[in-house]
Amino acid sequence: MMNRFEKKFLGQIRRRGLVTRGDKVLAAVSGGPDSLAMLLLLHSVRQVLHCDLAAAHCNFSLRGDESDADERFVAEFCSRLGLECFTIQFDTRLAASELKKSIEESARHLRYGFFATLAEERGFTRIATGHHVNDNAETMLFNLFRGVSLPGLAGIRERNGMIIRPMLLFRREEIEGYLQEKGVTARLDSSNYLDEYDRNFIRNRVIPLIEERFAHKLLPSLRRLSEQAGELEEFLVLYFEELVSREPGLVLHQGELDVPALKRLSVFEQKEVFKRALKDFGAPVDAETLRKLAELLRSRPGKTVQAAGKISVRWQGSRLRFTTDYS
Repeated sequence: MMNRFEKKFLGQIRRRGLVTRGDKVLAAVSGGPDSLAMLLLLHSVRQVLHCDLAAAHCNFSLRGDESDADERFVAEFCSRLGLECFTIQFDTRLAASELKKSIEESARHLRYGFFATLAEERGFTRIATGHHVNDNAETMLFNLFRGVSLPGLAGIRERNGMIIRPMLLFRREEIEGYLQEKGVTARLDSSNYLDEYDRNFIRNRVIPLIEERFAHKLLPSLRRLSEQAGELEEFLVLYFEELVSREPGLVLHQGELDVPALKRLSVFEQKEVFKRALKDFGAPVDAETLRKLAELLRSRPGKTVQAAGKISVRWQGSRLRFTTDYS
């Protein structure tokens, strides 16, 4: 028999079409409360959904014995549930050095690379992560402080390819209450309490301070904004598909965009074109870079703007030419 929270979870999955009959679901489990609760919930509804379930755990070797204990905990927990568990160990600090990325970004890169490999080799059709309402709020604020464009405030999407977030409408308090009801004690990552990481600072300091002043208003407000930004992004994707079909010069071709075509657009549209061009280059996108590129169109031929990710954009004749420092 499912309890009330499990029935609510099942309803959310069905309503949003996140898991369908015959799916093979790989649950990303760190051992923390969120992912552990998600695994238990998926395990409780898997027969009703007629899907297969397994788990994956990444040991990033960042906390010594604590990281190894997390790995053992997850493997043993899955064994008690009768679920297959795939584990892997990474030298994350070495990877960060080689990738020239932060520890957080490198861990994300390694994690999703491992999941993609398992999906390809084992036939998984869904990869489930334990992100919830609080995580979405943290991501939105993190992106806001980084200076993203408006669609960037969409936060964490409930679905991104085969990746699903079945917990995205639940609050941390609900999740912890469910674990307490089930008599399950999750692992706690001591690094989550270190404010030296930006996300931790937002989680531990910024959000509680705002919630203290505006009780029960921040998370629902950010969730609504996230939904609206996501809807805007969906609209823009369709809109720009139609726009570039009429104006091929707005698509980056051999590193160039057409200036006359760009000048016929609104500033908002110009920035969206630039955002897509920067993504084609694999460059980071932020509001300041987009502003500089839009202003370039109001200057004169011959001028160059230094964009993000070592990208230079030069107005040459009737074209904007994108190059990198190593081009």
